Amino acid sequence: MTVTIIIVTSIISVYAFSHGDFFNKMTLNPYLFLHKKEYWRIFTHGFIHADWVHLGVNMFVLFSFGIFTEKYLKALALHGYINHPSLNYLILYCGGILFSAIPSIIRHQKDSWYNSVGASGAVSAVVFISIFFQPKNLIYFYFIPIPGIVFGILYLIYSQYMAKKSGQHINHEAHFAGALFGFFYPVLMNPALIHLFFSQMGL
Repeated sequence: MTVTIIIVTSIISVYAFSHGDFFNKMTLNPYLFLHKKEYWRIFTHGFIHADWVHLGVNMFVLFSFGIFTEKYLKALALHGYINHPSLNYLILYCGGILFSAIPSIIRHQKDSWYNSVGASGAVSAVVFISIFFQPKNLIYFYFIPIPGIVFGILYLIYSQYMAKKSGQHINHEAHFAGALFGFFYPVLMNPALIHLFFSQMGL
């Protein structure tokens, strides 16, 4: 599933790089979404990227955490915690795209100039569900090992801080919202999974 998403996203993004009209129709533009009823934008923006670096970073992070997440969901299915692990993974990813768009739609609903693209919200969801399952696993940030739960808290604080600053071209609001969705999604799958998180934390 992870590899399929990466391939599909890469093909669509690369096509959009050289087709401006297509790119513009796929972006998340809250004004057009609400006032022109172009509802597809809340989903399609997650499959296009601003440039090669944007695409490469998102897909690399998705591959790094997505493979683990898929394996963990399959293990949960084997132990009877959930059903249909692949479907749950797809809901996680697509839900991350949709949920991460909500803050931008609310904040920029009157800004016809505002556009947002990228899978960052969905990728954040995948990263944070990984943190939920293995909160003490080390995440290497610029080669510095940080426990996942600590990284997650710092990431949320940073995203919230940067979202409040003006003049930012990165949609930190999407990162924050996608991360929250990913972290709490296991409880939506099965409320009993909260006990797994606390046991991993040693509580």
